[in-house]
Amino acid sequence: MVTGVSRDAGARCARRLADDPSIGTVLGIDVVPPRAELGRVRFVRADIRNPVIAKVIAAEGVDTVVHTGVVATPGSAGGRSSMKEINVIGTMQLLAACQKAPGVAKLVVKSSTTVYGAGPRDPAMFTEEMAPRAIAQTGLSKDAVEVEGYVRGFARRRPDVCVTTLRMANWIGPKTDSPMTRYFGLPVVPTVFGYDARLQFLHEDDGIEAIHHATVNEIPGTFNLAGDGVLALSQAIRRLGRPVVRLPSFTASSTAAAVRRARLADFSPDQITFLTYGRVVDTTRMRSDFGFEPQFTTAEAFEEFRQSLGPGAATQVTSLLTSGLGAFRG
Repeated sequence: MVTGVSRDAGARCARRLADDPSIGTVLGIDVVPPRAELGRVRFVRADIRNPVIAKVIAAEGVDTVVHTGVVATPGSAGGRSSMKEINVIGTMQLLAACQKAPGVAKLVVKSSTTVYGAGPRDPAMFTEEMAPRAIAQTGLSKDAVEVEGYVRGFARRRPDVCVTTLRMANWIGPKTDSPMTRYFGLPVVPTVFGYDARLQFLHEDDGIEAIHHATVNEIPGTFNLAGDGVLALSQAIRRLGRPVVRLPSFTASSTAAAVRRARLADFSPDQITFLTYGRVVDTTRMRSDFGFEPQFTTAEAFEEFRQSLGPGAATQVTSLLTSGLGAFRG
């Protein structure tokens, strides 16, 4: 059973699992039908926030749950309250249903490196054992910490279940539509003056293969996943060949709000912090313990994304950035 199949990442993961002949039936769960074709995946309309999900698991004889239903931005969820309800309450209900189902033997959770937060005192690289140095009070970072806490509690209560948590760097690629890809797709790219964030990416195809690898193998634990290497934000923007607008840090929120209102990108406070300080994770255990090697480095994943971009309306975004600055001058 794969959750969150109405979004592209969940749908692609479900299709990849369904294409594996060693896997019998794949159920795709979400509250709305997926826009993408699911192929052999059987769609079931259900809300993981509702206890009825336990009846679905029992009736279908689910033995493996792949949880990709965590929402990254408030805009895609209908607001911050809805986002938290889907991420935290939804995960709680799903885990409660799994705990009651004796047939469930494996749980794979698609988490994020945002669990570490981003801040000026971060280490050079985060390992899986490190606690976050700076956590946003709201947003995906806070939700990811809570979700992983509930997952660890479930693993203690059900030691017979193989629980794998994948802390993935930002997905990027030609088919990925996310706040990060929309940010780099802006014809004029705003940055915070005086900062040059260090970035890691995971190619969308590698992300899907990692989830498949975790599903078909018995590899319990928590693992950082990212492509080899690091890109500075300034390097990434130079490779795009886009003009840069360097903004004082106190204007970042108003500029992000202007971009949000124009529906060019859905920026949240934790994403602004990430683009200011960056974040790098250690992937030693990804290879040594998880046994996975991404096909794309960070630079190669970004290059494939770059090739998929088209020209944009520079004058429109320049106007939006000017209005964001004007709000603070006023």
